[in-house]
Amino acid sequence: MSKRTAVRRAGKAGSREGINPRQPCPCGSGRRYKACHGSAGGAEDVLVTRPFAGLAAEPELVALREFVPSATARLPLREDVAAQREITLATVLPMAAAALVRADGTAFVGLQVQTRSGDISRDVARAVRWALTAEPGDALPVVGRGTGEDPGRLQDLVPADAVLEPELHPDFAWWIPEDTQPTGEVALSLERANSAIMPTERVTGAGVRAAYWVDAGEKAHLRWVRPEPEERLLAAMARLSARGELDLGEGSRYAGSFRAHGTLVPVWDLDRERHSREWAGPAEALAKRLDDALATVESEPLGEAERRARDGLRGRQVTLR
Repeated sequence: MSKRTAVRRAGKAGSREGINPRQPCPCGSGRRYKACHGSAGGAEDVLVTRPFAGLAAEPELVALREFVPSATARLPLREDVAAQREITLATVLPMAAAALVRADGTAFVGLQVQTRSGDISRDVARAVRWALTAEPGDALPVVGRGTGEDPGRLQDLVPADAVLEPELHPDFAWWIPEDTQPTGEVALSLERANSAIMPTERVTGAGVRAAYWVDAGEKAHLRWVRPEPEERLLAAMARLSARGELDLGEGSRYAGSFRAHGTLVPVWDLDRERHSREWAGPAEALAKRLDDALATVESEPLGEAERRARDGLRGRQVTLR
């Protein structure tokens, strides 16, 4: 047996899903698998810059985690995950709880919460595992290492090809079960949350996912979480920008982009006098132009004008997380 074959077989025998212990960890941390998710507790202090990588639901998870104010979505679980109840993801829960189970057994897991590890995917998985077995009426204030046994990551609980279908809410009235009157800290938390909401709508269409119209007051925006690798997406956007096609038509302007959890989120300023539904068609057209540009960037190098456009796009980037 050759040394290379022996190493390959050892990797299959000694690591999860055939990962060679000496290879980079698939979580994206940059560390070797044996020093990261391949060791007991080794992943706890590793900062994972793209925690939802590998999931088709990644763009929606990033949006719900970062900027959608009030939304819920059923979490699809893998068939081999022992589930006593259905789990609903939520942007924010009362008192910013990590998870809670209502008296009727309805279970929620919050995404916009404080975390105590470098891997948000692992923290969400902990909250999901907790919610699957918690007693009705229980709440999990903060998720951390002490929240049960190591649950793996969200990628171990959710099918890779599953998508989320978020339901957006105009306020946080869904926090309270029907025929229930909020009191005390819950009532105060509800009042504060409702006062901070910016009107937000989901923009959907052919090729359009994780795109959100937001009324920020003086102007409206479209924030669109894209799953493509940043450099490839920037090249495609630069190609469109050089042709004057990186917009959503009349009443729109490309404003810049921000990075969130390893993804790039382009942002457009919009005419706030137009209803969010009016941007669905222009978003579909832009999605088609982007797809066509993405298909050419690897085979057709950027020209001089396109490279200048790419530099300009880079100059309008900020990093959130």
